Amino acid sequence: MKMYLISDNIDTYTGMRLAGVDGVVVHEREELKEALQKAISDKENGIILLTEKFGREFPEIVDDVKLRHKTPLIIEIPDRHGTGRKPDFITSYVNEAIGLKL
Repeated sequence: MKMYLISDNIDTYTGMRLAGVDGVVVHEREELKEALQKAISDKENGIILLTEKFGREFPEIVDDVKLRHKTPLIIEIPDRHGTGRKPDFITSYVNEAIGLKL
């Protein structure tokens, strides 16, 4: 199984290429759709990494792919600008999910 990156910037792409992860840089809605379909159709890909920007800008595309396909696993990662999430997002997630305050 391989990982495949779909990034919105060349810096993240370059860093992942240095780690041995293939990928593509896209900027437009249609490019993202095409890149996702190509990545999903390659049965070698076990994990598709997407920069968080796509999840914020095109949530309907990302959510649709996550709902319709069991594999590969789709993971949103921060890019060089950092994450768009709150600093305590994991703690908040656990609090909401199980009602346990950490």
